[in-house]
Amino acid sequence: MSDNSSSTASTATSATGALHVELPADKELVLKVIPLPADCNANGDIFGGWVMAHVDLAGSVLPARRAQGRMATVAVNQFVFKQPVRVGDLLSFYSEVTHVGRTSITVNVEVYAERIRTQGRYLKVTEASVTYVAIDDQGRPRPLPQPVA
Repeated sequence: MSDNSSSTASTATSATGALHVELPADKELVLKVIPLPADCNANGDIFGGWVMAHVDLAGSVLPARRAQGRMATVAVNQFVFKQPVRVGDLLSFYSEVTHVGRTSITVNVEVYAERIRTQGRYLKVTEASVTYVAIDDQGRPRPLPQPVA
């Protein structure tokens, strides 16, 4: 999915040159979290793996509604770190379903940081595309239930 579909509009530039954006109106807010000091490296930035784990959780919210049972992450199709995440940032995770197959669902997740010193202004820090598959009790792919009309 291209960046122009994210419905974000730049409103200002931060001291680091990053564009402040508006939060997407066409995606669903699925998670908000604040990283803590235990989640950061020696430079004070949040570990990329911590962000990835939260993207996986946020990405699973919409597929879980459709799968109505067990599911597993089967692919991280794309993962882009755009800006560092810092201790104390309020992170907002927005998700949208981009593809539904017979057993799988692909979602795009966008992560926005509200810095502690610039509250009310947002930076897009991460975006990812993740695919989940519905699985049965033996861990084998199973067909997704048909959507309820």
